[in-house]
Amino acid sequence: MLKLGLTGGIASGKSVVGEMFAKLGAHLTQADAVAHALMRPGRAVYDEVVRRFGREILNPDGSVNRSRLAEAAFGTGGGAPPRVQELNEIVHPAVIAQENEWLEAIRRRDPNAIAIVEAALILEAKAGGRFDRLIVVTCRPEQRILRFARRLGISEEAARAEVTRRMAAQMPDEEKIKAADFVIDNSGSLEETEQQVQRVFAALRLGNKTLP
Repeated sequence: MLKLGLTGGIASGKSVVGEMFAKLGAHLTQADAVAHALMRPGRAVYDEVVRRFGREILNPDGSVNRSRLAEAAFGTGGGAPPRVQELNEIVHPAVIAQENEWLEAIRRRDPNAIAIVEAALILEAKAGGRFDRLIVVTCRPEQRILRFARRLGISEEAARAEVTRRMAAQMPDEEKIKAADFVIDNSGSLEETEQQVQRVFAALRLGNKTLP
């Protein structure tokens, strides 16, 4: 089985690229979805996050308000995020354990599978060694802001502030690209991105570490 890490900066299009690989036959899990499940009421991660960050991050129904948690973790001012590392220390080990269970289940079911873990902070967490290949998705800085604004239904000004804040906790694209086996440039049309995904998938099927 080939284990792939799929990563990239905020609003680069990781999820879109991941779904394109899945349509070609790859198995896909998304760290963000795993984290969401782990932060449901009654789970150990939920209990610890609430204990550390307070009930102010909760909705009236007791579920975690993602925006409030982001504010608590990333801070509202400039500079380094004050508590994002603390949040990561709670969530990341549990997410990785779930991902490893998923990978093992895929391996048992399909030893020749291509299994992809999509996660934003693979390199920041120094977790690249878990994977046989690393794929990095990039796009232009202004595109991140526009995509983030559309996704959340907020103004470009608000999106710019939030993207800037979150990017402070992420490795620059230039550094991610240096660590990548494959790079998908998601700056163009969906068709252009899909063509790149198809080329990378074909190379992976052949066992290549680079594009021919």
